Amino acid sequence: MSSATFDLTCDLISRNSVTPEDKGCQQLMADRLSAVGFNNEHMRIEDVENLWATRGDSGPLLVFAGHTDVVPTGDLNQWTHPPFEPTVVDGHLFGRGAADMKGSLAAMVVATERFVEAYPNHKGRIGYLITSDEEGDAYHGTVAVIEKLMARGEKIDWALVGEPSSTDKVGDTIKNGRRGSMLGYLTVKGKQGHVAYPHLAKNPVHLAAPAIAALSTEIWDEGNDFFPATSFQVSNIKSGTGATNVIPGDAEIMFSFRFSTESSAESLQQRTRALLDKHGFEYELRFEVKGEPFLTAQGALVQAAVQAVEDTVGYKPELSTAGGTSDGRFIAPTGAQVLELGPRNATIHQIDECVSVDDLDKLTDMYYRIMENLLA
Repeated sequence: MSSATFDLTCDLISRNSVTPEDKGCQQLMADRLSAVGFNNEHMRIEDVENLWATRGDSGPLLVFAGHTDVVPTGDLNQWTHPPFEPTVVDGHLFGRGAADMKGSLAAMVVATERFVEAYPNHKGRIGYLITSDEEGDAYHGTVAVIEKLMARGEKIDWALVGEPSSTDKVGDTIKNGRRGSMLGYLTVKGKQGHVAYPHLAKNPVHLAAPAIAALSTEIWDEGNDFFPATSFQVSNIKSGTGATNVIPGDAEIMFSFRFSTESSAESLQQRTRALLDKHGFEYELRFEVKGEPFLTAQGALVQAAVQAVEDTVGYKPELSTAGGTSDGRFIAPTGAQVLELGPRNATIHQIDECVSVDDLDKLTDMYYRIMENLLA
């Protein structure tokens, strides 16, 4: 079972780095990278650990991006094996972060070590942008590091994010973009009163219901060849005092847009307000844009990654923009080509998260071949 990638993955999993904690994961990676000629810069921003590491002096920059933090374990009693004690059963390595994304981080580091050994005078530059704030609020991680890098003129040409992109087999899917994500916080203003005297009150739930129905059936766009149509979903509704005989004074509604490149955050905000205004009630509304949509439709990175997968496992990966958000949304606006390639996502964020041991070595080979295709 043992390999360099497997051993490093186990070491990373054993560190209880529940977001935004890092628990020494980045230092472990930095020490390995330093040994093969990387210059490491540790950027602690608020309570978040970030690592920016680079090797090379000039030429195009390929950055491996990822996160050392993991989601909470949930009920420990439901885990078959302790989540921070890496355990192998039937060819799978179990532990929190095995798939999301400590296995990818280990594969990146081992692939880089092998590449530098084979090509000590490689073309261009190799970088690492690693954070401990991807699974949390994501305010002081990649987005903050990117701001600092842009301020000093650092340009990323290609970024490979180690998110678990694969579906049925490792490498069967490469994420070449992501939908935009925007949250809405709506408060509908009513008037509290007794349920027996509704003419003396104004029920905000009743006021909001037709508007929510209209928002949920609105066709925001039709999507395109790369993205599905924009979707609107209500995620939370809160209203009332808990008493059965009181009409509430207001209703708080949280909703989410996942949007394609056919829409923008600004256009969705304008259309939402216009639709609410038609219903004639008093409201307060604020939006939080979590990320704009991005797409890497073609280019050197796509070509290098697709070829690397084919050379490693013998099948061609599908390019997809499905799924949630990733830190790629913070890198893409700089003009970089951004892809996500990692292990299967079947168990991420679940009890008994695991990754195939064989897939760890295959992923290492894929990352190695990508570097070879771009920088050898």
